Amino acid sequence: MTRESTSAKPPGRPRAGIDAVVFAATLKTVHELGYASATMDRIAAAAGVAKTTIYRRWPSKGALITDCLVDTFGPLPPMPGSRAEYLAAAIDLAATKISRPGVGAAFAGVFVDAVSDASLREILSTRLQAPYLRALQDALGEPEDRILLFVDITVGTLLHRMGMTGAPMADADVAVMTEMIQHHFAGPAR
Repeated sequence: MTRESTSAKPPGRPRAGIDAVVFAATLKTVHELGYASATMDRIAAAAGVAKTTIYRRWPSKGALITDCLVDTFGPLPPMPGSRAEYLAAAIDLAATKISRPGVGAAFAGVFVDAVSDASLREILSTRLQAPYLRALQDALGEPEDRILLFVDITVGTLLHRMGMTGAPMADADVAVMTEMIQHHFAGPAR
């Protein structure tokens, strides 16, 4: 054997492959067991990986859930035309993703944990919220406080409905919410 072949590491799954497996297992576990019962041990078992594999990538359940949500939501689409159309597209993205199994519960659970955990709030703020705030500010030309209000109204309403009913908001209600938000936010930048 050559020196190269003896010192090379055995091939493993690429990081992106592991991340996708862990993210899918995370949402499945949260969906089946609820946020509180979706421990790192159970997520690792569902993913078929060692708990150390997860802890090497994510120091806490909150960090894992946050990155899982970032992966689930992806980037905002480019502005399709008018401000009203862009607001509708952003609301539709949030409603569609939050309605996926495990996503709403993961989102709500990590927010509850962040109330008393400043380091988790920082992770949520920098990894999840900040990219969306910048994209919305750039597209709409609104100050940060107005964009925060838009996000609070949209995400808060969608999560509240899911928490109160156990089901995602009906499409007809999303349409009414979109009209209300467009009425307030779709005018010229203030």
